[in-house]
Amino acid sequence: MKKWLTNFFYLFFPLIIGSFIGFLIKDQIDYTTLFLPPLAPPKILFPIVWSVLYFLLGISYFLYQKEYEDKKTKHIYYIQLFLNFIFSIFFFLFKWRLLSIIWIILLDFFLLKLINLFYNQKKISAYLNIPYLIWCLFATYLTIGIYFLN
Repeated sequence: MKKWLTNFFYLFFPLIIGSFIGFLIKDQIDYTTLFLPPLAPPKILFPIVWSVLYFLLGISYFLYQKEYEDKKTKHIYYIQLFLNFIFSIFFFLFKWRLLSIIWIILLDFFLLKLINLFYNQKKISAYLNIPYLIWCLFATYLTIGIYFLN
């Protein structure tokens, strides 16, 4: 039973926490009232994309931890999750747009570090995070654009 619970945690923790943060900030999301940079997607796309990305992130760490027990990778994984989850609170709840730019660039850095660590030990875990990296870089562009346009 404990192994099942541990596996469930690894697979679904990002999705569960991401959903909780989304629920927490849902009434504060002002995306449609902002001036948006070119290529900004419709608001409805975000929960869909994030759900898929959080699930891929959970799968990647689940696969990784089945074979490896590296504390550095574990710390980087949870740091980037923390950075990701807090970003939405800074950006939408507190409206700290400038800090959000710094925060998301920090997230990009830790995500790149995580992918590199995964790549050195479990390549599939690295590959599963490429869509997440692309989306985070796109979110960085949106964050910067929103800051300067508003």
